[in-house]
Amino acid sequence: MTDLQLPTGFRAAALAAGIKPSGRTDLSTVVSDADCAWAFAGTRSTTAAACVTRNRDVYAQGGPVRALLVNAGNANAATGARGAADNADMADALGSVLNVPQDSVLTASTGIIGHLLPMDRVLSGIEHLPEDLGSGADLFAQAIMTTDTRPKTASVTLSTGARIVGTAKGSGMIHPDMATMFAFALTDAQVDQSALRAAFPAIVARTFNAVTVDGDTSTNDMAVVLANGLAGPVPLEEFLEALEGVMRNLARQIAADGEGATKLLTVRVSGARSEAEALNAARTCCVSPLLKSAVHGNDPNWGRVIMAVGRSGAAVNVEAMTVSVQGHAVFAGKPLSYDDATVSQSMKAEEVVFEINLGVGEAVGEAWGCDLSAEYVSINADYTT
Repeated sequence: MTDLQLPTGFRAAALAAGIKPSGRTDLSTVVSDADCAWAFAGTRSTTAAACVTRNRDVYAQGGPVRALLVNAGNANAATGARGAADNADMADALGSVLNVPQDSVLTASTGIIGHLLPMDRVLSGIEHLPEDLGSGADLFAQAIMTTDTRPKTASVTLSTGARIVGTAKGSGMIHPDMATMFAFALTDAQVDQSALRAAFPAIVARTFNAVTVDGDTSTNDMAVVLANGLAGPVPLEEFLEALEGVMRNLARQIAADGEGATKLLTVRVSGARSEAEALNAARTCCVSPLLKSAVHGNDPNWGRVIMAVGRSGAAVNVEAMTVSVQGHAVFAGKPLSYDDATVSQSMKAEEVVFEINLGVGEAVGEAWGCDLSAEYVSINADYTT
């Protein structure tokens, strides 16, 4: 299989620094040959990890970015002043090796909460990372994984020849409140930073904030887009549409790879009073343990959709509301006659789609989740033991 190539001017490297007990790759970097305009979203969790807190401070300064450093296997969250110092030391170490300012290096950590980083191994690994910098994206995508079963990448080529390449990780502790898990988009398009930052929150809302696996928001969630401009300018509208497409693709991959998942759950809401209400209703359905269990068991129990929408806070006119499962109409202001066996059979698919019209407006929204299996419990019961 051909390695996905990064956009012009980006290089990546990954190695096993000894952070993960498994011995797999766990320290990685992406480096740009030129300064990058960038946008960032980090978790709103009040127990945010050191990497999120520092990146948010760097973001506020408004300067350019040259590199991203990621460690997997240790979240460096709830580690106090020592953890914050270790995180800063990581950025400083990579900046020194690359001969770029410390504040142009972003950090990202993922893994178990409450453990200090093995800084001797981390710093030793950082010294060696630049030795293997190359244009391939796949090793980086693999190195950032934790409980993921597969790497997640997406790419698009724009009309000017500029490219956007995205990578993401995430499988559990996924119910983002800003962005999600990790999502990194790299582009050689030339984009105005102020315009990119203005548009990014809405893109995040429609993509990563529309994903849920288990209702738990991580301490380390973040989404970043870096644009080094080496391929020249691109029409802003085209670029933002393409960026959202890449991030939507990654969001769906994350949902499909939810811990223990056997199916992707898609909920499309229309007829809402606002986009925000449509998205909230859709994601509330996707996070419902009852609906997720029904999807796993191929049970067209549409009453669980009614329940989830009702607690989402979205306005709804029940008499005008409609629900369909895999294209089969099951509710239209009242229960409809349908063949249970036929609808159940249609749910034995890789993707199960619910379509809901709230009957109160014109706004739409879509969210993604996964079914709830016994394997999810097994994975998380044994996560640290």
